[in-house]
Amino acid sequence: MSARKDQDPRIYDIQSRIRVVPDFPKPGIMFQDITTLLLDPKAFKDTIDLFVDRYKGKNISVVAGIEARGFIFGPPIALAIGAKFVPLRKPKKLPGKVFKQEYDLEYGSDCLEMHIGAVEAGERALVVDDLIATGGTLCAAMNLLERAGAEVVECACVIEIPELKGKEKLNGKPLYVLVEYR
Repeated sequence: MSARKDQDPRIYDIQSRIRVVPDFPKPGIMFQDITTLLLDPKAFKDTIDLFVDRYKGKNISVVAGIEARGFIFGPPIALAIGAKFVPLRKPKKLPGKVFKQEYDLEYGSDCLEMHIGAVEAGERALVVDDLIATGGTLCAAMNLLERAGAEVVECACVIEIPELKGKEKLNGKPLYVLVEYR
């Protein structure tokens, strides 16, 4: 599911603040740069507010943010809805025992880790990232949380690249996005 421009005037403003950088980090990639969105306090606040409006009152106890841009959007959402924030990190960034999950990217492969004990069985979790492309990162995040016993309620991203069909890899898990890249 995505927010529609005709439903909320803030969506157009958010979309207009996202810069597209051709051939980054590799030739053929149209990189969706959210740093330009962050430079506009109103558009950044509107982005957070749209997510908070959707998730407040949904009994979500965990907001899991994917490194690194999920760390930008996840904590303010978690604070606003009264949930804890759980960072999902790249390898060897967390001390102590971790769950690990390898996955494929649009332009390579990677691994996510989460502290064992960060999430308890039965907790309701929201996964947050800036973008869904092929869906590999979100799938890895969901697998980590579910291995810990959490129920992943939904995934939330600022941007979706529909042509890469990442949503299809989420095994029916709901996805909420603010902007679709065309």
